[in-house]
This record gives sequence, structure tokens and C-alpha cells, in this order.
Amino acid sequence: MGLLTIGAFAKTSRLSPKALRLYDELGLLPPTRVDPVSGYRLYAPELLERARLVAWLRRLGMPLARIQQVCTLEPAAAAQEIRAFWAQVEADTAARRDLASFLIDHLSRKDPAMSPATEPLGIRYAALSDKGLVRESNQDTAYAGSRLLAVADGFGSAGAPAGAAAIDALKRLETGGIPSGELLNVLEDAVEQAKQAVNGVAGPGSSPEEAGTTLTAMLWTGSQLALVHIGDSRAHLLRDGELFQITHDHTVAQSMVDEGRISPEEALSHPQRSLLIRALGHGADGTPDMRLHEARRGDRYLLCSDGLSTVVRTEEISRVLRETGEPEQAVRELVALANGSGGPDNVSCVVADVVELQR
Repeated sequence: MGLLTIGAFAKTSRLSPKALRLYDELGLLPPTRVDPVSGYRLYAPELLERARLVAWLRRLGMPLARIQQVCTLEPAAAAQEIRAFWAQVEADTAARRDLASFLIDHLSRKDPAMSPATEPLGIRYAALSDKGLVRESNQDTAYAGSRLLAVADGFGSAGAPAGAAAIDALKRLETGGIPSGELLNVLEDAVEQAKQAVNGVAGPGSSPEEAGTTLTAMLWTGSQLALVHIGDSRAHLLRDGELFQITHDHTVAQSMVDEGRISPEEALSHPQRSLLIRALGHGADGTPDMRLHEARRGDRYLLCSDGLSTVVRTEEISRVLRETGEPEQAVRELVALANGSGGPDNVSCVVADVVELQR
């Protein structure tokens, strides 16, 4: 088969002549020859496979610059790059889905104002933080109040005051009511104030290595818990005897799991398992995950730093949460488990039970 005209090549490759001209200008899909008289672009049939790949990748929504990179790779490496791209698309979609669910749930509420007089449910809570058996100081902060539950895991030379400052910035949510329709805005404002508080600890021009923190917090609204999450501290829900992790770690290792590059088991011992891709601090991506959880009587929530989740097996955490009665006892036993396993890191826990209020 001889060279194909741009029209014939466009029809066969399912790319428009306009797209082919653009891809030629970008160097992504140059023609085999350009007629010196007519200026027509002519394409060898061997280019069809590359053209079809470009067309498929455009249907996926991949940017042209990344398509150009994929087209230079060997098939196995190209497949890995496409897998990584799609994992990021799914993560972005999930984040938007969470926000959509948040808005739907929030707007569907008949009375979203936080009014203690009308709340049928309440929370019983406890918090405990310990420096562990290896670290010289404790950079964790744990807090539990009637409306706010929070854990921050500070890092850097000023990690302890950074974590404390982030939670202090949220404590104003403990007092007063939140006007109807303002929950999402209030949470965003609170996170922004937490960012500013952490940056204030570090000082201008500092780096995240000097002072930064994770932040996992839940705001009790009377029948729902609004979750804000940045970093690798975690929130779990124990419901009907089954434990669910309701946060997603913002770490390099977790992103590699999401992209299919390593398995969840490999992530547990990966050298970058604690390297954060989101945190509060100068220069860091502090974009939070936010969602709402409809509370049920009998639910038990656990917020913890990675000093617990990376040291104690999930099965043991679940057992303690199922078998212990009061939140105070639960946090003590969880911290004891972490220290009993060597206590290599600071460990912080908040446990909150959803209970029926006494009339």
C-alpha cells in the first residue's frame, strides 16, 4: 500500500484532518512526506497504529503532552503510564464525587443548623496521646470535645507546635451554632485558618521540613459527622461489629498502590510509606478531603496517628474497639498496644461513641 492522503489517513485512523494538522505542528504525529507542490500531507500505513493510539488516549482525556510521552515508550512502560494516568483520573473523580455527596447530603437536610436542643444523638469521647518508647518528644496532638474530634501528627523541627496550632484553629467550632447552609464554608474556612496557624509557627519563607502537620478531624453536627482529612493520620468507623477505614492516606506509597505499581502489602514496608504528598505547611499541598457521615446510635469512631495504624494490626485495633466499653478504656488499650509493639513513634487516639441523648 502506498502513502495515504490526509483525508484517507484521517478516515482510517478516526482522527480528523484538523487534529492531524495540529499533531503535526506539535511533533506528535508528523506525516511521512509533504507534497512540495500541493502541500498535502501524506502518511505511511505504518503510522496508523500510532495514530489510533493517539485517538484512544485523547478519548481517555489524556493531555497531548502526556500522550507524546506515552508514544515514546515501549509497550509495557506505555501500559504502566496509562494505568497511572487512569488511577489519577479515578482519584480526581472520587474527590469530586465526595464533594457532590457532601453537597447533596448537606442540602437535603431539613435543618442543618447545629442546635443542641433538637439533637436526638450525642457523642461520648476520649483522647490520649503518648510519645511512645523511642522518640524523645511527642509531636502528636489529640483532642476530643463535644463537637470536635481531631488528631494532628506534626513533623519537622517545629512539628509539635504546628500540630497543636492546627487543632487550636479548629476549636472555635466547639462554640456557637453553625448557620443553616454554611457547614461546607465553615469547614473550608477552618482548614484555611489551620493552614495559616501552621505557617505562623514555621515563620515566613520556611519549608514543610521545618514545620508541618497532618490533620484528621470530625465535626459533630447532631446527626452527622463532617470529616476533614489531610495526610496519613486516619479515621475509622466501627459499625455493626465491622471496622471501616473512612480516610485515604495522602502518601507516596498509597499513590503507588492506587496506580497499581505496588500492592497494599508491599506498601506496608515501602521506604516511602510515610512520605506525604499532602499536609499543612509552607509549600505543601493542603487540599483536604471532606465528606459527611450519617451517624447511627452504636457507631464508634476512631481517629489515630500513624503511630498506631502502622504498628498495630487492623485486626487488633478492631478487637479493642469491639470489646472495650468506655472510650477512655479504648484509647488507653490502643496506646498500650502500640507501645507493646515497640512504640517506635508517637501515638495518638481519639475514640467517640454515638449515643442516644437522655430526654
